[in-house]
Amino acid sequence: MPKRDYYEVLGVARSADAREIKAAYRKLALKFHPDRNPGDAEAEERFKEAAEAYEVLADDQKRAIYDRAGFEGLRSGGFQGFNGDLGDIFSQFGDIFSEFFGGGGFGGFGGGFGGGFRGPRPMAGADLHAQVVITLEQALTGTSNAITVDRTRPCEACDATGAEGGRMTSCPACGGRGQIVQGRGAFMIATTCRACGGVGQTPERACEPCGGQGVRTEARKLDIRVPAGVYSGLRLRVPGEGNAGLHGGPPGDLYVLIDVQPHDTFVRDGADLHCELAVGFSLACLGGTVEVPRLDGERQKLEVPSGSQPGDALRVGRAGLPRIEGGGQGDLLVHLTIQVPKRLDKEQEKLVRSVGEKVDEPPRVNAGGPSRRESTRRRKKGGIFGRLRDALEGEG
Repeated sequence: MPKRDYYEVLGVARSADAREIKAAYRKLALKFHPDRNPGDAEAEERFKEAAEAYEVLADDQKRAIYDRAGFEGLRSGGFQGFNGDLGDIFSQFGDIFSEFFGGGGFGGFGGGFGGGFRGPRPMAGADLHAQVVITLEQALTGTSNAITVDRTRPCEACDATGAEGGRMTSCPACGGRGQIVQGRGAFMIATTCRACGGVGQTPERACEPCGGQGVRTEARKLDIRVPAGVYSGLRLRVPGEGNAGLHGGPPGDLYVLIDVQPHDTFVRDGADLHCELAVGFSLACLGGTVEVPRLDGERQKLEVPSGSQPGDALRVGRAGLPRIEGGGQGDLLVHLTIQVPKRLDKEQEKLVRSVGEKVDEPPRVNAGGPSRRESTRRRKKGGIFGRLRDALEGEG
């Protein structure tokens, strides 16, 4: 059947809390449970659909991703939903079914679903998370960063069994079945054996190196390749570098969060860069050629037009950052300020007065201009470029 909105599947509002979501799932699980609908393929699909919706909406992190980016956001984060195996659902929600059916676990798995117990299903290892801090210059070119992560790996001493020499014995609690099966009225309820974790066997003697866990923690050194154009908040996925899986399951992944440090000269806006250039009064009036720095360390010649005003922005094409999603490179925008001398000698003062008499316009008050309080705040914030930096870097 077509994939439906998870809130629609459970019949709850998008503002529903955890209690409402759990109650809605309980109702659907009881209604469409295969024991109550033997041979009904549609009921089985509705049962799976409800379980998948509950897994997402009952998990705060998955729910936030789904609310923000939908099914595509979940898929990009590695969630693939259920693979169609009812056994996966029962083992995934053993505690929930135990609550629903009065302390029993998951219903019917010893009877009509797949020919009896098949052992614990392989489980993927947990994902790990790390952070890499880079400079804006490194974001321009890309870089490699060495990091160390602590992760689990299968214990070689016991071949991941948790038993010394790999020697196992049948679990006395479940008789080697891996499940405790009980009757609950019309249901056959099976719970995973807690003594052996569903394996059906327990170690004759626990493996010393791993303490009977079957996995050991190791410090793993990795060289993380950071592509050009990355930005703060971007996550890089390194497949297979998470914790070891259980019962033969695949390892998890490593997610590396990128943090790009602020720069003293340049402010970033997507792929564009901004900087401030102070020019003299005469250059602003008459125009001329200046040199401005670039992020790559080169100097860029720039034509300042005559009559330039404070706050004018001059654009230097393709002097910004690469666009990580493709599509070329950003620009550099140079914001002008006018340098006014604080002190003049008598000769300079005479020259300025002479020029001012010929070129100065009469003073005027701009309608709708900033209040005194606003003007003071702007000066404290560092002028036009200071306000731009605050806006782009989230300060103030």
